[in-house]
Amino acid sequence: MLIVEDDPRIAEINRRFTEKVEGFSVVGTASTGMEAKDWLEVLRPQLVLLDNYLPDVLGVDLIWHIRQHSRNTDVILVTAANETEVVQEALRGGVVDYIVKPIQFERFRCSLEQYRDQREQMKQNGRMDQYQIDQLWKGGSSLSVSAKQAASPPSVPKGIDPITLKKVQRVLLEGGSQGWTAEEVASQLGASRATARRYLEYLVSTGTLRADLSYGSVGRPERRYFFTSVRHLG
Repeated sequence: MLIVEDDPRIAEINRRFTEKVEGFSVVGTASTGMEAKDWLEVLRPQLVLLDNYLPDVLGVDLIWHIRQHSRNTDVILVTAANETEVVQEALRGGVVDYIVKPIQFERFRCSLEQYRDQREQMKQNGRMDQYQIDQLWKGGSSLSVSAKQAASPPSVPKGIDPITLKKVQRVLLEGGSQGWTAEEVASQLGASRATARRYLEYLVSTGTLRADLSYGSVGRPERRYFFTSVRHLG
């Protein structure tokens, strides 16, 4: 698999997610369209994880280059773009899936597993009847039940606003490996420390974050929040 993503943090998340799915490995990473074209020619990857907003080209335009020069390469678009015209262009370009950031691991995993299963099914059949073709086509445009559940907005308890939760998640993405305290998140949000703490503890309860005690310069312990090794935000 080739990852085409200009944000090194997101590229690393994609790489780690990929390594958790059996049957997939990352052979290269590109941060621009030009670099992606070079890797495509050299590596001939079976699958590309493609962002839409690259420094020198749009991902949906790069899809057509792939179709012309790497016809055996499939594409999954992984992007923050959710405009209808972008989705339509991706469909015209024949992408096998479209994942909207921030990425949820379960949604990502279901996408790769479904792609892997479809490839295996086509390898086993020299010819396919209408039912088998229908299964492939419908499977490609409508995810399995588990994938649909992963793609749906998660239900949140009372007191957790989904919009505020997304803002907290965006703040956390910029924290790197050093993590965040409730006070630091509150400052970025323009909210109270208690509000930030409530959302951080909620993310701990879902397994997205873990909390550790650290000691400041005056020796007072404080809770610092880090992403878990299994769940991350994209």
